[in-house]
Amino acid sequence: MEGTIKFVVRLTAAERDMVRGLVNRGKVGAEKRKRASILLKADASPEGPACCDSKIAAAVGVSLTTVHRTRQTYVEEGLEEALERKRPTGRQYRKLDGAQEAKLVSIACSPAPQGQARWTIKLLADKLVELEIVDSIAEETVRQTLKKTTSSRG
Repeated sequence: MEGTIKFVVRLTAAERDMVRGLVNRGKVGAEKRKRASILLKADASPEGPACCDSKIAAAVGVSLTTVHRTRQTYVEEGLEEALERKRPTGRQYRKLDGAQEAKLVSIACSPAPQGQARWTIKLLADKLVELEIVDSIAEETVRQTLKKTTSSRG
């Protein structure tokens, strides 16, 4: 990531004062304070130190990636976006509802299919699709669902 800096931070005088205020104020979150410090140290305007990413990362106590992303967000989206924490983009919905989970557990607790010593995760996933409980399901979803249930398969 070192070398030529792709995203050059140039703070205006008003932005610099505001960011300094965030760094020096007591009631600011740690992450916001770190991002503000990154922007101050990265400032390439005549009044700024224009430090390189590795020096900024060491001084602020963050990774090079954090410095790079903060620079990039400032250049592409502005000061407010660079200072604020990114919110998750979307909620992860459950793949199986309660009734489907119950059917999965009952299948897992039933005798293994003919020719098999026990149920495997793949066999369970295939059985859920075969019985039309779900249209499709990943083996990892089956594994995680069985892991979180408190049923004893033995």
